[in-house]
Amino acid sequence: MHVPSRNESGLPMQPIYDASTLEGFDADARLGAPGRFPFTRGVYPSMYTGRPWTMRQYAGFGTAKESNERYHELVNAGTGGLSVAFDLPTQMGYDSDEPIARGEVGKVGVAIDSIDDMRTLFQGLPLEKVSTSMTINATASALLLLYQLVAAGQGVESRLLTGTIQNDVLKEYIARGTYIYPPQQSLRLISDIFAYCHREIPRWNTISISGYHMAEAGATPVQEIAFTLANAKEYVRTAIAAGLDVDDFAPRLSFFFVVRTTLLEEVAKFRAARRIWSRIMRDEFGARNPKSQMLRFHTQTAGVQLTAQQPEVNLVRVALQGLGAVLGGTQSLHTNSYDEAIALPTQKAARLALRTQQVIAYETDVTKTVDPFAGSYFMEAMTDELEAAILELIQAVDDRGGAVAAIEQGFQKSEIERSAYRIAQEIDNQERTVVGVNKFVLDEEEPYEPMRVDPQIEVDQCERLAALREERDNAAVERALDALRSAAQGTGNVLLPMREALGLRATVGEVSHALRDVWGVYVPTDAF
Repeated sequence: MHVPSRNESGLPMQPIYDASTLEGFDADARLGAPGRFPFTRGVYPSMYTGRPWTMRQYAGFGTAKESNERYHELVNAGTGGLSVAFDLPTQMGYDSDEPIARGEVGKVGVAIDSIDDMRTLFQGLPLEKVSTSMTINATASALLLLYQLVAAGQGVESRLLTGTIQNDVLKEYIARGTYIYPPQQSLRLISDIFAYCHREIPRWNTISISGYHMAEAGATPVQEIAFTLANAKEYVRTAIAAGLDVDDFAPRLSFFFVVRTTLLEEVAKFRAARRIWSRIMRDEFGARNPKSQMLRFHTQTAGVQLTAQQPEVNLVRVALQGLGAVLGGTQSLHTNSYDEAIALPTQKAARLALRTQQVIAYETDVTKTVDPFAGSYFMEAMTDELEAAILELIQAVDDRGGAVAAIEQGFQKSEIERSAYRIAQEIDNQERTVVGVNKFVLDEEEPYEPMRVDPQIEVDQCERLAALREERDNAAVERALDALRSAAQGTGNVLLPMREALGLRATVGEVSHALRDVWGVYVPTDAF
């Protein structure tokens, strides 16, 4: 008798699957054709047979000038889209010269304080041609407006701009922590972004609803998808309540997931997620536009699975993860650099990460046919089982009053923490093998020289800020910030006065503080 093992989500995996596994399986209802409801096989009819996914490499560190140089290197190396990492002060709505920002400027991403920095960041880059993704949440409105203003300064019309802002603050309350305002005020800001982009920047993806960070915090694949889609439902409800038509904003919704080395479960996870979302949008929210029913997503390889020990082995992990994302039908992909468990990636490591995608796209045959796992006994069974488990967990969130109410009760956070603790125990007990960490260990690690951020960057950034405040019309800036506060107190769209203030060289910190003055800040309750 075969004893089944269990996958990352705790579901059984049988040693052998056969025709009896799919007895009664309705392929038309469960799968459909690629590009057709319920989109199990992919959101586009031809998928990668016409062109490969977007190779979008995440980068940004230090000053805007240094990051600009890295972006030019990536574009010249063949990347099809840019993905911007911001430092923690920028993410949290603080300027580089505030005491709370000390020691963090330029560390985990680029420091952007004002329109001056944004101009430098994108200098010489063809914004009408390059798709730009910005990993920014609480301050997403300000960074998007700065991008629009810089593009206008280059003569690029807003209607031509393409890209994505992450803008998913609900997952920050669950897993990451870079929130500013309370949940209801954050949702108001997000619905203002939806409405603004529908009018002003129609090709922009206004949100990338993210499971990645929850997965990195320890969520299982089932938890990752369930909590992400529950958050997505909250955003859709908020936008509809604000008077937006679902088919006006839903086509610009996008998602962001992790891909792990457990390749088969990951492929099934992506297929199940597409099917679930299409039915949620059609049956719960009445979406009729097929684009509103599509779950389009970006994928990043799992950083939490990279190891500081024997870091070159991470090249193998990333290649397998990237293959899983492609077989699962991702729309764009970031492959991590092998040295990211140690520090910011070196130029060589970043180039190798991009080359990994290019090998998958151009030297394998995975782009030759759509959804090659379709009809597999195992794959269809696992897709169905994951779908059932995900729907059960979404229902558990709904039973608690929806995503925001569940967040306030600490539900998602406590569930993820339990999973993270279990994984850590399994590694410590050698029940889960991590090559180079608890098995196949070297007696002595080879030396590795990581990339380091120069502390002078913070000094220089603060000096630039001081000069900006001397040069600009401070009275005009203060009037614009007052208008922003007034809009926040009322029901008007706050992005209009925010754009005015930023154009006058108000800083990201100043517009964030103006909203703090009106909305306050969120103080979390402990899940325990």
